[in-house]
Amino acid sequence: MSPLAPRYLDLARSGELDRRAAALEALLAPCRLCPHECGDDRRRGATGRCRTGMRAHLASACLHRGEEPVISGARGSGTIFFGGCNLHCVFCQNHTLSQPPAGAALPGPEGSADELGAAMLALQAEGAHNINWVSPSHVVPQAVAGLAAAARAGLRIPIVYNSNGYDGLAALRLLDGVVDVYLPDLKYGADEPAARYSRAHAYTRHAIAALVEMKRQVGDLVQGDDEVAVRGLLVRHLVLPNELSHTRAVLETIARRLGPGTWLSIMSQYYPAHHAARVPLLSRPLRQGEYAPVLAWLEELGLEEGFAQELESAATYRPDFARPGHPFER
Repeated sequence: MSPLAPRYLDLARSGELDRRAAALEALLAPCRLCPHECGDDRRRGATGRCRTGMRAHLASACLHRGEEPVISGARGSGTIFFGGCNLHCVFCQNHTLSQPPAGAALPGPEGSADELGAAMLALQAEGAHNINWVSPSHVVPQAVAGLAAAARAGLRIPIVYNSNGYDGLAALRLLDGVVDVYLPDLKYGADEPAARYSRAHAYTRHAIAALVEMKRQVGDLVQGDDEVAVRGLLVRHLVLPNELSHTRAVLETIARRLGPGTWLSIMSQYYPAHHAARVPLLSRPLRQGEYAPVLAWLEELGLEEGFAQELESAATYRPDFARPGHPFER
């Protein structure tokens, strides 16, 4: 087998992938899957801070051609959006999936392992370059159980772990050899705005530790012959207005802790989604004077690998999961 073949295939053949799924499931009772460590017994129906019990909600599954070029490639990334989230960002662009109103059910059916596996296989049949788990931090056991079912039935494409970065180390260590490409956010370079705008305690400590573990597992990004990523780490950072993301600190941390070879995706697509219009400091898009220094800092810090959006991108990247058909394509 090629050294760049999906890493979970060997684990599936040996039975280790099923053992990893069981070990991850044990983290649900009491729940200590993510840094919140809420302690609810999700195996017995409690839903924790993420509003998710024993089964994951499959909110959307589609071929997504609007991810970074090394993720979407020519045929698209096979995105599986999970309902719910372990963060509560007031500006979340996918809030209809992550934060439905209080009292409303999370979107999408609750899927068994076989049903999640079937969704992955269907995306592979459509030509997806990879399977892209979006917002998986609170449903890692369910995702891996679905992967085990899919691998038994013929899944053979890489797994992309597309998270908010607020991941628990115990769960991440059980993903060593399972995930091929890590695609986490590093949202903030300071804890105060993370607590205020995303309800995340000690965000920087937990997120940086998570990214260091991801880098240890997969290294810098590696592309296949088609220039699509097959292994490695790609860190996303959404620049917020009024310097609320503390972007300079984010970039300095990446350069120091992860190294200058780390691939980045710097995003200027912020717009005041969800509750942000009611938060004065978040109620407008970025300005040129806020974004231009970010691009200069990348060069100054030697962070040359990856992507940086044009400032006008805020008008483009606006999914609509309530619209019939594809949420990203009009």
